[in-house]
Amino acid sequence: MTRLLTPMRAAVLVLVLLTGCRRAPTAPTPLGDGTNVLFLGNSLTYSNDLPSMLLRLARLAGDSALHTAVLAEPDYSLEEHWTAGTAQRWLRDRRWDFVVMQQGSSALPASQQHLRSWTERFAPLIRAAGAEPVLLMVWPQQNRLFDFPAVLTSYRNAAASVDGLFVPAGDAWTAYGQFEQLYADGLHPTVGGTYLAALTLLERLRSIRPDQLPPTIPGVPADSTIVRALQRAARLALDRNAVHPSMSDGANP
Repeated sequence: MTRLLTPMRAAVLVLVLLTGCRRAPTAPTPLGDGTNVLFLGNSLTYSNDLPSMLLRLARLAGDSALHTAVLAEPDYSLEEHWTAGTAQRWLRDRRWDFVVMQQGSSALPASQQHLRSWTERFAPLIRAAGAEPVLLMVWPQQNRLFDFPAVLTSYRNAAASVDGLFVPAGDAWTAYGQFEQLYADGLHPTVGGTYLAALTLLERLRSIRPDQLPPTIPGVPADSTIVRALQRAARLALDRNAVHPSMSDGANP
C-alpha cells in the first residue's frame, strides 16, 4: 500500500517545501455571499493549503457557496494570533459563518489549559462577527504518537468550553492508523493527511459526508482504494465524536 502512495508522498514533499513559510496578508481574501470560513492556525493548516483542499472537495460535491480566508504563521498559537492583532481586525471588519482554530498538539496539561484559555478569549469576538467557533483537532509529532488521546481531550474540551464545533481531524488519523502515509516530515501532513482533515471539516461545516465524494484527491495521483480507506477513517472519527462535545477528562479509544 505504501508503494501505491509514492506519487502522493513525492508531491507533498514539494508542497511542504513551497509552503514552509507564509506571511499573513494585510486584508482577508475577498469573499462571496455564501458561507464564509476564516482559518486561524499555523503550518499544520497552510501545509498543502487545507482551506483550498476544503474548497475543492466542496466543489466536487456540488457546493459552490463555501468561501475561505486564512491567517496562518509558522509555529503560531492562538495567543500569538491575538498578540499580532490581525485576527481581531478581520473579525471586526467582516461577517463570518465559521472560524476554524488550531495551534500545536496542546497535549500537555499546561498546553491544554493554554488552548482552552485562548479559545475562550476569541469566542466572544467570533460570535460578534456572526460566526461559530470551530476547534480543529490536529495531531502530535510522529515520535509522540502516544499523545493522540491527550490531543483529542485537549481540543474537545476547548470546543466544549465555548459550545463550539469540534472537528476530529487528528482522530481520523488515529482511525486510519497507517501514520507513515500521513506524516511528511514527522510533523507536517502529507496530502493524504490534509485530505483527512478536509473531509472532517467538510462534514462538520457543510454536512457533506466523506462517502458522498468520489475516490479521488484533487490534483494528486492516488489509488482509489486508498482514498476510500481515508474516507472510511474520517467517517469513523466523525461518528465517534460529538459535533458539540461536553467537557471530559477522557478520550475516545
